[in-house]
Amino acid sequence: MASSNKFRIFFLAFLLLASPLLQVARCQSDSEAESAETAEEVSDVGIVGEDAQDFGDRSYSPAPGVDTVCVFPKNSARIVPAGEETELLVGVKNDGESSLKVYAIEASVHLPFDHSLLVQNLTAQVFNNASVPTSAQATLPYVFAVNKFLQPGTFDLVGTIIYEIDQHPYQSTFFNGTIEVVEAGAFLSIESVFLVTLGIALIVILVLWIRGQIQQLSKKTKRATKVEVGTRSTDASMDEWLQGTAYTQSLSKKSKKK
Repeated sequence: MASSNKFRIFFLAFLLLASPLLQVARCQSDSEAESAETAEEVSDVGIVGEDAQDFGDRSYSPAPGVDTVCVFPKNSARIVPAGEETELLVGVKNDGESSLKVYAIEASVHLPFDHSLLVQNLTAQVFNNASVPTSAQATLPYVFAVNKFLQPGTFDLVGTIIYEIDQHPYQSTFFNGTIEVVEAGAFLSIESVFLVTLGIALIVILVLWIRGQIQQLSKKTKRATKVEVGTRSTDASMDEWLQGTAYTQSLSKKSKKK
């Protein structure tokens, strides 16, 4: 009887000691289940998210038959406010023999005179279900934001798209050009102010030139109304008014004597 009571006490103590371990195991299983559900949800989405995979400094060659193009929608001047999101669209045309699968779009900002001087690595946009069949085209969005502390000025943006064809990775540069970084909330950029000032100056010069032409034309018109008679110039209207008088007869006699 005493041994039975001791066994019960030992069993209860074991349950009390083991309960935290059971709780931890349950929490771990719950978290694994949640992560599995999240993975299933992500697999159904084309855009996985930012920085879902680190591609490092790997560089691949472009695949033959694949052409890319880049468009800044509603932003043809390529003005990028610092700290604010900017959207561009990447067009992919696949004229190859096999379909391609898009992995990611990434970009970087460099100094314009030397691309070896990296200013900022922008966030990579990773895709999960983005594929382009043969003889087809696709448009993929890419949203980026430069550092809000980046000094306004002109920089070079290099954008690349990483994809796979027949389990071989490739990479194509869809944009390699300049962008103008401005302060957030700035209405006019330096180039815009310069263009507006140049336009106003050209308009002023044109107005002055037209005014000078009008003044010269008016002077020529006034000179054309005078008629030369002998060695004197008289007004044509005055000659008609004095025609037949003694004044005109004396003028005609003087001209005959000469």
